[in-house]
Amino acid sequence: SRPEPDGPDAQGGQDARTAVTVFVALGANLVIALAKAIGGVFAGSPALLSEAAHSVADSLNEVFLLASLKRSKRAPDDQHPFGYGKERYFWALLAAVGIFVMGGCFSFFQGAEALSAGSSEDHSGYLVGLAVLGLALIAEGSSLVRALFQVRGHAREAGRGMAAELRMGDDPTLRTVLAEDSTACLGVVFALLGMWLHMVTGEVAYEATASFLIGALLVYVAYRLARESRAQLIGEAIDPVQRREFRRFLEGQPEIDTVTGLLTMRLGNDSTLVAARVDLFPGLDSEEVEEVLVRVKTAMAEIWPHADQIFLDVTDASTRDRAKAREDRQALDETVAAVEREERGA
Repeated sequence: SRPEPDGPDAQGGQDARTAVTVFVALGANLVIALAKAIGGVFAGSPALLSEAAHSVADSLNEVFLLASLKRSKRAPDDQHPFGYGKERYFWALLAAVGIFVMGGCFSFFQGAEALSAGSSEDHSGYLVGLAVLGLALIAEGSSLVRALFQVRGHAREAGRGMAAELRMGDDPTLRTVLAEDSTACLGVVFALLGMWLHMVTGEVAYEATASFLIGALLVYVAYRLARESRAQLIGEAIDPVQRREFRRFLEGQPEIDTVTGLLTMRLGNDSTLVAARVDLFPGLDSEEVEEVLVRVKTAMAEIWPHADQIFLDVTDASTRDRAKAREDRQALDETVAAVEREERGA
């Protein structure tokens, strides 16, 4: 069994580190957005104004992400009996929309306007803009390094490599901050190149192209983040390795003959729903069945603290059910083998 860092205490520590990472990114983006906006107006640079819009969008998104950290920890109630863990996915989706609308669309607008209006920059404006972008790259890079260090810590706790953690990590807040910081650094590089080439050649097309590239980058990142948030909001199973662990645990119980069905859904970073249909060996009376179910659920919750919603349904397995169970087990083993090969390759 891989290390399981998703208990309440461990998750609380991860949330605290994530909050610090978001605050660092928010502080950097607020300062950078102001500097880029002033520099962009002074230089009349479409690429720099595009980057200012990018930083404003990132700042607003970090406010969304901080809200998600707080709201997702609310206790279950009558209206939301499984808790509010999916708040994180909702706010991450809003952040993706913000990146698309405020960052991507404005960057395309700036590029088109630059091509149609020409330019009126002087060299002092260029130098101010380049200096602002240089400082922005340092600040954005520092925030990115902080996020990468946290991702590396999560990867170590989960027993997998950095590349695998980037693909499979469950925290949408951290994933969004990492995506924002990465695209911010790349966007600054595009803006620097566009302004420098414009300064050297006098052709505004270079800066317009930089704005289009920044816009395309933001639209792509927004699409990827929105797609991941959509999958989690709809209801996504936990990773296949843990699903196999659940199945093997249930099949290893002396009273359980066959696991005819196993369904899982991640309800939040520290909350998972597990629903299984099990066929018990004959000879157990109703009291013994109840004792078995309580013992199994208690043991599962102790081994996997994040599995806080466990439902076991006792059923009589038919021949077809047993054949289907074998097929499901084989398919799950093949999926896990593919994931492990991918992780080793990463």
